[in-house]
Amino acid sequence: MIAPSRTVTVLSRLRGATRGTAAIEFAIIVPMLLILLFGAAEVGFSVYQAMQVQDAAEAGAAYVVEHGWGSAGITAAVTNATGLSGVTASPAPSQFCGCPSISGVVTAVCTATCTGGHPVSHYVAINVALTRQSIMPLSGLALPTTLTGQSIVRVQ
Repeated sequence: MIAPSRTVTVLSRLRGATRGTAAIEFAIIVPMLLILLFGAAEVGFSVYQAMQVQDAAEAGAAYVVEHGWGSAGITAAVTNATGLSGVTASPAPSQFCGCPSISGVVTAVCTATCTGGHPVSHYVAINVALTRQSIMPLSGLALPTTLTGQSIVRVQ
């Protein structure tokens, strides 16, 4: 058993000791910095994937502008527009009649007349989907599991 006076002497000596403090602070800070770093990387990669999905939808729209309607061609343009695997034209590209409005294109009967007396136009909708790929599975971040993009092109 250590004498009480000796214990007090040891504790008073440790009270002023600073050796190892930096290592303890480093051990506390590094996990938090790594969590922030990996979280930022995960969010950044998700944003990159979302941009690639929208770019694929715009590539499908560009195909429609150059070549006109062709479901197989549009689908090929969408899947080949990006280096990401798993990008799909889902649901499949579709044609519809509609009228432009403040909120976008409103579906209409092809023989109808739009507000203002304008004729109904023909449009193509290109929808793109990608199941988000994660750098860190089970990261705990509330990111969407499916990324989607859409482009609508007037063809007439």
